Amino acid sequence: MGRTRLSTLALVAVAAGATTWWLLRLLEGRGTHLGPVLWVVAPALLVLAVLVLWAASGVRSYLRGRRPSLDALRAARTVALAKAASLTGALLTGWYAGQVLLTLPHLHVEAQQGRAWSAGVAALSSVVLAVAGVVAERFCELPPPGDGEDARMREDGAHD
Repeated sequence: MGRTRLSTLALVAVAAGATTWWLLRLLEGRGTHLGPVLWVVAPALLVLAVLVLWAASGVRSYLRGRRPSLDALRAARTVALAKAASLTGALLTGWYAGQVLLTLPHLHVEAQQGRAWSAGVAALSSVVLAVAGVVAERFCELPPPGDGEDARMREDGAHD
């Protein structure tokens, strides 16, 4: 599993934002309106970001020699969780940013102002989740092989 690229996350966020804006505009043209974004979304995303970083800190402690042992399955699950968090954060950033863009022409309406604020805060919290996923993924990264036996085995081609 390769490192999550920031360009991929940006592409996901932009595509999700454009798709959200287009779909919601189409729905509003037909008389269907989404309700406001719940204020509980932002704290929930921030708690998820903290939990992802907490899980990755255990792997980081092991890699730095501060922890005596670590289950390999836990480390693999932590990397998968970090990758999922970054992609989910990017997707949700686009979703909530699309809602903010949709409300911009209607900010003179008080209800739309509240929707813009709650969606904007949720979008920022989604960015925090994506960043936490990327940082957690970096925490779980193995150091490059040293000059020991692993490097010799690779030169021989025995374990490529």
